[in-house]
Amino acid sequence: MSYEVKVHLKPANLKGISENQIAQHWKLYEGYVANTNALLSELEALRKEGKGGTALYADRRRRFGFEVNGMVLHEYYFGNLKAGAPELPADSPLHRALAEQYGSFEAWKEDFVKCGASRSVGWAVCYLDPATGGLTNHFIQLHEDGHIAGFIPVFIMDVFEHAYMVDWGAGGRPDYIKAFFENVNWPAVAGRYDEGKARKVAPRF
Repeated sequence: MSYEVKVHLKPANLKGISENQIAQHWKLYEGYVANTNALLSELEALRKEGKGGTALYADRRRRFGFEVNGMVLHEYYFGNLKAGAPELPADSPLHRALAEQYGSFEAWKEDFVKCGASRSVGWAVCYLDPATGGLTNHFIQLHEDGHIAGFIPVFIMDVFEHAYMVDWGAGGRPDYIKAFFENVNWPAVAGRYDEGKARKVAPRF
């Protein structure tokens, strides 16, 4: 088993986010894919050598969680960015669900923005709980730590500095978040929600 860089997910011509910013960010994603594959091979080799119980194997297994989640989250992130994508229709199931649970779509967005502005680096994630249909915003500080078991990522925003420093510098997160919302691929996000509600696995690429 191995993973490939999903070239078709790379966004271009975004409003307010430069090509250089995306290019630098994309290199990090490529690194996660490469490191995930390297660790898969190393773990397999260690198992075949009978070293599955060693400290080295345990260290590589922990590192694998970091690298594979870095890969997966970036695929969700780049997949929900697209130049010129249409707004989320007010009569769509996702829009209605967010409005129902938060009072209005605008109230959900305000909460998500505040989530992304948390004084830390990490990820802002809107999850669907497929058991209840609930949609909740979470701040995930580490790639591999803090995700809600069984919940489905519907909407992902990277708020590590590497997502915006090229364009706005270390203090530019508020401007980046505004630009991010100008480029949301709402059809992709809505599709993840619809698949999750149908108890299906939404493809991330």
